[in-house]
Amino acid sequence: MSMAGNLRRVTSLGKGGRLRRVARLARRRPRVDLSHPARSPLGSSVVNCVTYRDGVRIPESVGLVDAVERVRSRRDGFVWLGLHEPTDEEFAGIAELFDLHPLAVEDAVEAHQRPKLERYGETLFAVFKTVCYVEHEELTATSEVVTTGEIMVFTGRDFVVTVRHGRHGSLGPLREELESDPRQLAKGPSAVLHAVADHVVDDFLTVIDAVQADVDNVETAVFAEDGARLDPGRIYQLKRELLELKRAVVPLGRPLEELATRPIRVVDPEIQAYFRDVSDHLARATEQIAAFDELLNSILQAHLAQVTVAQNEDMRKITAWAAIVAVPTMVCGVYGMNFDHMPELGWRYGYGLVLGVIAAACVTLYRGFRRNGWL
Repeated sequence: MSMAGNLRRVTSLGKGGRLRRVARLARRRPRVDLSHPARSPLGSSVVNCVTYRDGVRIPESVGLVDAVERVRSRRDGFVWLGLHEPTDEEFAGIAELFDLHPLAVEDAVEAHQRPKLERYGETLFAVFKTVCYVEHEELTATSEVVTTGEIMVFTGRDFVVTVRHGRHGSLGPLREELESDPRQLAKGPSAVLHAVADHVVDDFLTVIDAVQADVDNVETAVFAEDGARLDPGRIYQLKRELLELKRAVVPLGRPLEELATRPIRVVDPEIQAYFRDVSDHLARATEQIAAFDELLNSILQAHLAQVTVAQNEDMRKITAWAAIVAVPTMVCGVYGMNFDHMPELGWRYGYGLVLGVIAAACVTLYRGFRRNGWL
């Protein structure tokens, strides 16, 4: 029976013996480590389910319910269950097994939540926004710069359930890194919670470094020789993408502060010091985003000022040429009125003199405008 089939059976049955009977069916098929793919190729939302004891992964192929029962009977170790975009039906049995609060379950399934930390009895529910930089050759008015996802973490005394939404932010490498440090992992589920938070904040800093390159490119383009011709849509698009990044980073400050300073039963006191380090990194990310926002505002204002100056220069040039053209227009207009008594019409040198006066006046005006910077 496939993992998807087992999950559906767990979902459809109640507690007790029937759950245990279904879990035993899962052992007929060897467990596959699906940490790295975004979605399980077996067709279910389960990415991985592993038991840890004294910080060491237990290489036993047992079902989820049996693993939880063994951990609780021995009161040693914990179970880490990883899910990717589960449905209501897929998550129902898991929520029942771990006694998860219905409101937290709803948030974990629906996604699109704000970063937060909530306590439900002996269980912590944390929501993290993940971010990923979208590579692009050139920033345009429609370029996608930042894409976001979510990781929800249920943390109890003997279990961790991670629920991931989005195509990025795989926790497979994070799991391998944790398993290489059994001493840290031996601190329990709160070590996994810290590792997830640290992983998310490190991604923030990576994306911010990439966004800084886009900000620098826009700044260079604005202050280039033809900066007034820059499409302002590029600046607005970068500000919109920066706002999306800000929505992921800034709200996380309060949850991390709570994890770092307030005593919480399921959080090992030694882990709180690590949360303080993550909080410091988040503060750095928040400051950089605020600086980018202010810089983009300044760049936008500078661009608008350049456009205004360019328009003023164009208007001055138009006005100067209109003044120069007005001289021959006025003179020719006077001699084009066709009066019978105009003394200059009968003068032999009148035509040449008029042309000379027009040329001299135009040259004088042109030199004056050039000297004043209008042309």
